[in-house]
Amino acid sequence: MWFDQSRTNRNWALGRRELARVDPVMKKIIARVGPCTLAPRRDYFVVLCKSIYTQQISTRIATILFTRFRGQFPQKRPTPQRVLELLDGRHADEETIRRVGLSRQKKKYLIDLAQHFVDGRIPTRSFARMTDDQIIESLTRVNGIGRWTAEMFLIFVLNRPDVWPVDDLGLAEAVKVAYDLPVRPRPKELMPVGERFRPHRTLATWYFWRSLSG
Repeated sequence: MWFDQSRTNRNWALGRRELARVDPVMKKIIARVGPCTLAPRRDYFVVLCKSIYTQQISTRIATILFTRFRGQFPQKRPTPQRVLELLDGRHADEETIRRVGLSRQKKKYLIDLAQHFVDGRIPTRSFARMTDDQIIESLTRVNGIGRWTAEMFLIFVLNRPDVWPVDDLGLAEAVKVAYDLPVRPRPKELMPVGERFRPHRTLATWYFWRSLSG
């Protein structure tokens, strides 16, 4: 779900030049992959709903089910209040809930997410003034959202520039391939790799991911 962007409205050129300067392997990856297409998004709630949908099922199935879910709302845009009405209101339709593919657990997660937005416990209007760790802390208070999902949110939605998700298997595999390592590095071994790319670790992460696709 995190790779559905096809254009960018942020200038990543400075970061690309710096990454290419500090690491010859990264320089080759950048030359092969081309411009970064990361672009910020504003549909915070929708993105987080979809992240819950994708848990433990294939991306293809999650996309089908989430499309059905979105179809329950005006303009196919779920809002926190409308999600609560659909899933937790007096007139909640269990047949509809089953048809959109929500397990009891995921239903619970979506209700908790919606309630956090309604209550202001996820302070989206303050994100610009918050540190990465503060945003991660606010998101991971929601049932069903862990640190990895919060880091993907920082990268793909907010475009925070210096995120290095050491628990991501795709990043570990890309680093292994790029540097011809005998085994996939563990999270604690990825930490020093990322240090050379500060303060552009988000960009480095994105290029490592893309390096695996050809």
